[in-house]
Amino acid sequence: MNPNAPNHPGYGHVTFLGAGPGDPGLLTLRAVEALAHADVLIADPHVLDVVRTHVRPGVAADAQGTPEQARADAPSSTADVPLLRDTANLVMGAARSGKRVVRAVAGDPGLDGYAADEMLACAAEGIVFEVVPGVAAAVGVPAYAGVPLRDAQGTDVRLVDARTADDRCWSEVGASDATAVVSATLETVAAAAGELVAAGRKPDTPLTVTVAGTTTRQRTWTATLGTIAQVLKAAKVLPSPQGAQPVIAVVGERSAAAQRDQLAWFESKPLFGWHVLVPRTKEQAASLSGQLRSYGAVPSEVPTIAVEPPRTPQQMERAVKGLVTGRYEWIAFTSVNAVKAVREKFEEYGLDARAFAGIKVAAVGEQTARSLIDFGVKPDLVPSGEQSAAGLLEDWPPYDPVFDPIDRVFLPRADIATETLVAGLIELGWEVDDVTAYRTVRASPPPADTREAIKGGGFDAVLFTSSSTVRNLVGIAGKPHNVTVIACIGPATAKTAEEHGLRVDVLSPEPSVHKLAEALAEFGAARRQAAVQAGEPVTRPSERRPGSRRRARS
Repeated sequence: MNPNAPNHPGYGHVTFLGAGPGDPGLLTLRAVEALAHADVLIADPHVLDVVRTHVRPGVAADAQGTPEQARADAPSSTADVPLLRDTANLVMGAARSGKRVVRAVAGDPGLDGYAADEMLACAAEGIVFEVVPGVAAAVGVPAYAGVPLRDAQGTDVRLVDARTADDRCWSEVGASDATAVVSATLETVAAAAGELVAAGRKPDTPLTVTVAGTTTRQRTWTATLGTIAQVLKAAKVLPSPQGAQPVIAVVGERSAAAQRDQLAWFESKPLFGWHVLVPRTKEQAASLSGQLRSYGAVPSEVPTIAVEPPRTPQQMERAVKGLVTGRYEWIAFTSVNAVKAVREKFEEYGLDARAFAGIKVAAVGEQTARSLIDFGVKPDLVPSGEQSAAGLLEDWPPYDPVFDPIDRVFLPRADIATETLVAGLIELGWEVDDVTAYRTVRASPPPADTREAIKGGGFDAVLFTSSSTVRNLVGIAGKPHNVTVIACIGPATAKTAEEHGLRVDVLSPEPSVHKLAEALAEFGAARRQAAVQAGEPVTRPSERRPGSRRRARS
């Protein structure tokens, strides 16, 4: 801090934050904390999506109390002083008004020269700031590519920015045996390799080039300084359709192909880069989508049903009043939507979770249980085995007139729900108020580009979690392309898929969405292993030649 520029008590605070190289999971705990307290977010465009999800919704950033997020122009290789001055003024202007500002940059702020200049500008004006380090691309990308930068002998590591490196830099790195980590673009990396050869590095020195590092779009090529141009040309990635794509090149023995075969942990995930269609809403699919991401997949949630209130609300109103007056011993929730319907009715009557006092609560599975806990209700019963109506009945106690003062169960559920749970509870001696809490209707069609991807083979796999998801998806978006892997949660769903002309590739061993995702991952792993053993390139299903996979028999 400039000692001649004392802090201004009326000013806010600036956090210069490293957003890492691309994987949202690489944000530090301190970064997430700073974002959660931000009044203003100023982020480079390519990291905005990484950080914006951690900013509080509805943050009051101005007199109207609306969220304020400012997008700063990303510095380019031709960035000039006026561009930098605009960004610095944007940061300081928000801080002068007393706001808590987060300035997010890619990688680590300490390796971003523009961020350093903005810090100096804040210091000169007496604006308090802090720095939250991030994972630098030069370190994070090689780690995700399976390329160690040092060995037990302690090889030196040199970081080189190809945009600003001068002849002296190339000469020093070229004359040494240090591992060089070069920041470049797909278009300039071959020229950087040429500079190193001209400076003394041997043309057969191995190197790896990684684009979109730490994301599910990551791709790595192994070559030598002398062959990288031919390798990229053969891969048909030049000229790059996305423009000047940043890459990290690692030059040295640590990037040898033999080591990458053993250490490329990220790109060898069973569903790496697969675009998987999940026919559920984001809220319903949160846990499932997270599991798919852990396998390297890119999930896309497309709701196939929409939820609407019952046509006649009187039955639901009577049941909720009976809940308050002690009519029921149990209430059983068979879906997140049922929890939502009851919660909305509670709010309509000015009730809260305390109304469940003295009532036993059952949830059909973990996701439904989590939504109850969010409501402030801890379920008394969650199936210990299969998360379904049948699994719930396995653990449900029979009615005992000695220990159960009331023999009635409140069952709020969908209008199209099956009778399995009702029949089972009656068989156990319980009286059941089977109440329509919500109606399910077919959702609106997804956007045109999503429909085209479904029909044109843009998705690698689709997960069908019920027969209705098959019928509804085909109804609102069309039939998935024949190259798309079809995964079904059970025999009934598989039969419906086959009736619609789809070939079922994956069948879950249990009626569980998480077992279904696991089964798809096992399918992907077997497919990858078969390609490797055959000496063929590992490709995604959507990359296969159309017509190479036979259609299902109708």
